[in-house]
Amino acid sequence: QVQLVESGGGLVQAGDSLRLSCAASGRTFGTYAMAWFRQAPGQERELVATISSGGSTYYADYVKCRVTISREYAKNMMVLQMNSLKPEETAVYYCASSPNMTWSPRANEYDSWGEGTQVTVSS
Repeated sequence: QVQLVESGGGLVQAGDSLRLSCAASGRTFGTYAMAWFRQAPGQERELVATISSGGSTYYADYVKCRVTISREYAKNMMVLQMNSLKPEETAVYYCASSPNMTWSPRANEYDSWGEGTQVTVSS
């Protein structure tokens, strides 16, 4: 099982940027896929971006071109750089890891989750 701890959330204004980090431990970092999901109050958890063990990426259409997901292998860390944030992107952002090496957009294919970090975007 992988242990995941998110950081970097906070209150920003519309149009601002934010960098989220996810520290991973418990399993060799380069052997599993990871992802960022988010969940707003009263809504289902949705994918933001996902990255394979080797660094291949996939982005949800609603964040494409504004978000970059990456892995810092030397630090056992995954990073989500978000630009031009919108108020409707206010949510709790979760880091997740998969037992597989290939990325997936489906939340049920991830078996370890962090506790989440709150991102609030004011208008």
